[in-house]
Amino acid sequence: MKLVKDNINKKLKNIEKISDEEAEKAFQTIITWIGEDLSREGLTETPERVVKAFKEYFQGYHQDAEQVLSKTFSDIENYDDMVVQKNITVESHCEHHMAPIIGVAHVSYIPNKKVVGLSKLARVVEVFSKRLQTQERLTMQIAKALKAALDPKGVAVTIEATHQCMTMRGIKKERATTVTNYYLDLFKEDLSYQNRYLRFISK
Repeated sequence: MKLVKDNINKKLKNIEKISDEEAEKAFQTIITWIGEDLSREGLTETPERVVKAFKEYFQGYHQDAEQVLSKTFSDIENYDDMVVQKNITVESHCEHHMAPIIGVAHVSYIPNKKVVGLSKLARVVEVFSKRLQTQERLTMQIAKALKAALDPKGVAVTIEATHQCMTMRGIKKERATTVTNYYLDLFKEDLSYQNRYLRFISK
């Protein structure tokens, strides 16, 4: 199974041709378009600050989940039960309105003779979160990356998040939360594993 690393890295060559100065000019245009005065004291450096912020928001385009998961450990004394990491912060942006997606991810896998450092699970979530996303795709990308790197007996990923494109605009349902699940192998084939996982993350 191939990682979703993807066509994105190929397209980065075009993205990298755009300078910070060009990006700042684009934000100057947007600020003027909404009706603001760029010469106002509080806004004179805003385009530069926004470009810096966007580099943080979307740093996942310059990161590779395969590399994050490349170091594994096989000395696990035959541990073969699930590893579950709960409540990993998710901070992403929807690809339709570029509005924030804020929530948590729960990630689990059943080792197959090797494990990965616990921090790497959170880092993989970060890599894919820091891109323009849909929650459905984000959930699947995390699971498939773990499958490709670790060849585990099973993978489960759940994301619970609020979408500000729904809470701040449009239908404006402030309390709406979206939950997505993606299961591979034992978690998909054996409901006993799936049910145990769901009990763990609900505690």
